[in-house]
Amino acid sequence: MPSHLTAHLHEEAGTLALGAALARAITPGLTIHLHGDLGAGKTALTRAMLHALGHDGHVKSPTYTLAEPYAIDVDGRTLHVIHFDLYRMAGAEEFLDAGFRDHFNDRNICIVEWPEKADGVLPPPDIRIALTVAGEGRDVELQALSDQGAACLNRLNFAPNL
Repeated sequence: MPSHLTAHLHEEAGTLALGAALARAITPGLTIHLHGDLGAGKTALTRAMLHALGHDGHVKSPTYTLAEPYAIDVDGRTLHVIHFDLYRMAGAEEFLDAGFRDHFNDRNICIVEWPEKADGVLPPPDIRIALTVAGEGRDVELQALSDQGAACLNRLNFAPNL
C-alpha cells in the first residue's frame, strides 16, 4: 500500500469498512487530521474506527465539548483515543488554553476534525484524510505525512467496495 491512497466509497458501508481497516492499522502516537465539509463523513469514519477497536458505547461528535476521550481495551492493553472536533472553536488560542496539546504524545491516538481551526498550534498529522461527498458515496484521499503515517498506511488492508 503506498503512502498515498485515493478511493471512492460507495454508500455508508465503504466508510465503515475504511474505518475498520484503519482501526487494524493504527498505533499509539498517531495523529490523524480529517478534512471535509459538513456531512462528508468525518465523524462516521471516526465512529467506525472506535467501534472496530472495540468501543461498545455511543460515539458522538464532540462539537460542543471539543474533545472526547476513549479508553479501549485492545488485546489486554488500554488504548487511548482522543476524538477532537474543532468546528466551534473560536481560534487557535482556544486550543492552547484548553491544554489539548498535552494529548498529542506517543501514548495516545488523536483524531482531529476541522484541524484548520487550530492552524499554527495544532501538532502536524501523521495521516491526512480528506473526505468529499460524491453522489451516493464519498471520495477519500489518505496521505501519509510522517514515517509513522507511512507505516500505518503500509499496514492498511483495505479494498474499497468489495
